[in-house]
Parts: sequence; structure tokens; C-alpha cells
Amino acid sequence: MDIFKNKTALVTGASSGIGEAIARKLASVGVNLVLVARSQDKLTGLGDELTGRYGIDCSVFSLDLSKSGCASALLGQVESSGITVDILVNNAGFGTYGPFETISPGAEQEEIAVNIAAVVDLAHAFLPGMLERGSGIILNLASTSSFQPCPYMAVYGATKAFVLNFSEALWAEYRVRGIHVAALCPGPVETGFIGKLGDESVRKTSVFSSTIAPEQVATKALKAIQGKSPTYIIGLKNWLMAHSLRFVPRSLVARIAGEKLRPRTYKV
Repeated sequence: MDIFKNKTALVTGASSGIGEAIARKLASVGVNLVLVARSQDKLTGLGDELTGRYGIDCSVFSLDLSKSGCASALLGQVESSGITVDILVNNAGFGTYGPFETISPGAEQEEIAVNIAAVVDLAHAFLPGMLERGSGIILNLASTSSFQPCPYMAVYGATKAFVLNFSEALWAEYRVRGIHVAALCPGPVETGFIGKLGDESVRKTSVFSSTIAPEQVATKALKAIQGKSPTYIIGLKNWLMAHSLRFVPRSLVARIAGEKLRPRTYKV
């Protein structure tokens, strides 16, 4: 594919789940990679595998995206390695689940840092170089949660609403300057994300009872990278849901979402 020829993509949260699947998909079409996550060993193993299988260049950087200044530090490391980032994939993120008062404030501040602050900071870090070259792509992982309030996942849903709006705004700003920005919006995906919510009963809710494979998200990610739209919702049912919600009172949307996400052990 010509759009991917001699290109390099930086993928955050690349050590597992959706990030790993996107990295594998990009490598399969010849894209060189910069893999970013906290787990150095996993990144190194994945990088070695993809280099051997596809003959691409692959660099790995261990980084905690919840820390202030992480984006400028990463930019410095990338530039000192002589790497030009053509495609930025902001995939790293995590969620919290349960009644709001039971969730650690520290965990939710870290969640905001990774899901929002790092996304903004990384765009600030790598967008100027793209503008100088007159081309570039930024793909941000949003969610079907972006379109509605999410009781019991209030902070997560709010962070993904931010990512969606932020992505669409940048798309409108930069589409005439050679930069494509898009938000990718999957529903629940079978990754470690669910286990890290800290309550296995979440799988019994109607929202998480059905999941898709991360490889399906990666396939859609390549379409989003090559496309022109600012928003890519995975699945017809999710697309219909997202677009129909605007015609329903938001109070009703919030109540229905609360019923679908309420922990089975939580009584009101």
C-alpha cells in the first residue's frame, strides 16, 4: 500500500491488547514501528518478532504515560534516534469501574493523565513535525463510551468523550494542511482492559457480556488511517446506537446506561 511505504508509526500501549494488534497489522503492511509502553521486556520481544517476520525497523521505548513531561521526553528519545514519526497512534489507556465513591481518587487521576493528558501532550509533541513535512496521521483510541454518560465508569466515559471531541476538532483544523486526525471507537474488546477493571462481575453486565477481538479493531484502525472521516465506529449496531442517542433525552440515556453497567453486587 503506497500510503504506508517508508512510513513509521508510533504506537502507545503496544505491549498487549489493541496496541499490540495494531502494531502487528501495521508491520504486516511494511510500516516501521516505534513501540511504547511500560513493559520493556514485552516490547522488546514483540519488536524482535515483528522485525524478524516482516523485515521492518522497530524501536522500543519504555515509558510511563501517566507521568508529567512524558511526551517531551519521548520526543527527545525519538529524535535522538533519528526517527521520523509519520503516524501517531494514541492507544494507551485504562478504565476504572464501580460506584464512584469506592474508586481510588489516585487511580482516577492516573486514568485522566493517561487517557487525556498524554494524548494531548503527544499530539503537541509530534504534530509540529508533521506540519513541517506537510503530511501525517494521528489516530486516537476513543470508544463507544464517548457518545454517552457511563455510570459506574464515569471517569472513563468522560475521558473517551474528550478524546472523541478532541480528535474531531483537530481533524477540522488540520485536514486542509495535510494532516489526518481520526478517533477510533470500538465497543468492549477482549483484552486485559476488562480484567484490570478490578471486578470480574463486569463481564455479567449486558455491556461487557459480548466482546470483539483486538484484531478486529486493528483492521478498522488501518481503514481509519487511510480514510478521510474523523470518526470510525466499529460495528453497525454501535454506529446506530451512537447516532440515535442524540434524539433521546440525556437523562434517559444516563439511566439506561446505569442499568446496563451496574455491578451485580451493588444494590441501590
